Amino acid sequence: MMKILKLNAISPAADEVFAGYDYSDKAENPDGIILRSFAMHDYPLGDDLLAVARAGAGVNNIPIDKCTQKGIVVFNTPGANANAVKELVLCELFLGGRKIVDGSIWAQTLKGKPDISKLVEKGKGQFVGQEILGKKLGVIGLGAIGAMVANAALALGMKVVGYDPFLSVKSAWMIDRRVEFTPDLKEVFASCDFITVHVPLTPDTKGMFCRESLARCKDGVVIINNSRGDLVVSEDMAEAVAAGKVSRYITDFPDETLLGKENILCVPHLGASTPEAEDNCAYMAAKELTDYLENGNITNSVNYPAVSMPRTSAARVCVHHKNVKEILSKILSVVSSQGINVAHMQDQSKGEYAYLILDLDDVPSDACLALIRTIEGVIRVRKI
Repeated sequence: MMKILKLNAISPAADEVFAGYDYSDKAENPDGIILRSFAMHDYPLGDDLLAVARAGAGVNNIPIDKCTQKGIVVFNTPGANANAVKELVLCELFLGGRKIVDGSIWAQTLKGKPDISKLVEKGKGQFVGQEILGKKLGVIGLGAIGAMVANAALALGMKVVGYDPFLSVKSAWMIDRRVEFTPDLKEVFASCDFITVHVPLTPDTKGMFCRESLARCKDGVVIINNSRGDLVVSEDMAEAVAAGKVSRYITDFPDETLLGKENILCVPHLGASTPEAEDNCAYMAAKELTDYLENGNITNSVNYPAVSMPRTSAARVCVHHKNVKEILSKILSVVSSQGINVAHMQDQSKGEYAYLILDLDDVPSDACLALIRTIEGVIRVRKI
């Protein structure tokens, strides 16, 4: 029986998928791990571990490089929490335009005072805001969440411009044709009244909102960040807000620099904090993990390419290997030398690494698999 270790509390939506597995928070030497926010960077990666599934989109809590080098597939669940994050962004658009939170906090101070209605009328002027109708929203990153935000903002009467140099065909089909596209991020900064960011944290995106880029922004811009805190240089953002360059900064990632600052609204990482999103992420992660463990299929991996085939043959062999010349022919030579016919195969690469599925008409011997493992550049071989 295969073992699945959960390193965080996971929605019961995963339970039905893992029926037949040893699935618990105490599983030893697991074949698979499912987690949410658990920090795995110092966690031992056992030799039996085949895959890690993150019930969420971000994977910066997982040692991707170490996993890749050991042939451990890392999955995430893009789009599973997209609606939850989209709804939070829509709420924050209104909070960015209107000083609703400030006004509500102030109203609480009126308790016990005489003639509250007069005090309200006298004091409400300090909380005047702006409507979002007709304003221009810049959406940086047009994946599942960004596309949904762009479409919803259009429905609310906003003008929307999108920026995404890596826009996929699938995402493009999801986006309303009225969304403008720009290849120049500087145009988003210079022309938009509101900006929301939906990109992963990478060396290229870290600190993308800094003193230099904020200086390019339209005066009084509202910036919303529900992706990752380190996309923004907090000190630079605090300065821009204090100077009025940014009228409002709303983030799902509080830190010491941002807390307690006027016109900076910190939300306690609530983007995916709905039972619906947790159910969706858990179910999707569990399905990805079991399909890989049982069939060798890879969907939504962040470190290995997507490779999937239906099972139609006597045996399936899965090979993780370096993306180098002639390695595929060497693997196939070993198989053919054993008199085994290849019924179907797929081999795809992702950067320096690749993944091969071989469906064979006969079950290969352990000796055959051992020969494949001796080929330089082969990382892991598994018979299913």
